[in-house]
Amino acid sequence: MWNQDSFSGRRVLVTAGADGIGLAIARSFVSAGARVLVCDVQEAALSRLAADLPQVNGCRADVSSEAEVAALFEVLDQKLGGLDILVNNAGIAGPTGGVETLSLADWERTLAVNLTGQFLCVRAAVPRLRQSSGASIVNLSSAAGHLGMPGRSPYSASKWGVVGFTKTLAIELGGDGIRVNAILPGAVDGPRIRAVIAAKAEASGRSLEDVTRSYTAQASLGRMVTTTDIANMVLFAASDLAASVTGQELVVDGHTQALS
Repeated sequence: MWNQDSFSGRRVLVTAGADGIGLAIARSFVSAGARVLVCDVQEAALSRLAADLPQVNGCRADVSSEAEVAALFEVLDQKLGGLDILVNNAGIAGPTGGVETLSLADWERTLAVNLTGQFLCVRAAVPRLRQSSGASIVNLSSAAGHLGMPGRSPYSASKWGVVGFTKTLAIELGGDGIRVNAILPGAVDGPRIRAVIAAKAEASGRSLEDVTRSYTAQASLGRMVTTTDIANMVLFAASDLAASVTGQELVVDGHTQALS
């Protein structure tokens, strides 16, 4: 669907782009001709990225830090000279457990990365996006951003917040020609969801196999989605094919009606 000219010359920032979903998104944009900068907090992942995909610019930044986001956008100006597409991918799983077992510190950290981090990046990006033609913001939410998720209240609350933030931005920025959409992935196969499953099994006293089965069975397709599935939807949302799509929850979850 995407060829090497689909995003030719477009300047893209992907947060948490050195590993997992973010890396799949960055690779897809590069393959489609974009110029890409990624940030991440994982030094080892950034080093691997530099070796494996040297055409991608990378830098360390914690999106929950106002100072580090300001520094990130200074790097962006130096490396890309502007911005056309912002992909707010950075997020953490947060704690697992009943609400009465959670610490305030864990709650606040989850919201700081998953929601405040998007705010800080959007705030810095908007003046630059206003200088672009056909600018787009893609915010990563989750199926937990429109469904309840027992044992994951900080994560779910943060991802519901992303959806509200996205819809409000679409109204605020529509007059500037900036489209804003949210991607809502279901369970994405990989190390992160495996760690969540392990934590949930421990917290609930269920077996690892039982919890794993519940994660695959909750989707009508009977399987988890892949990082490529998410990257394809991000590219669609940022492309001219979606020129009239804004303020939307774009769900990629194999049709999941309830979360385990």
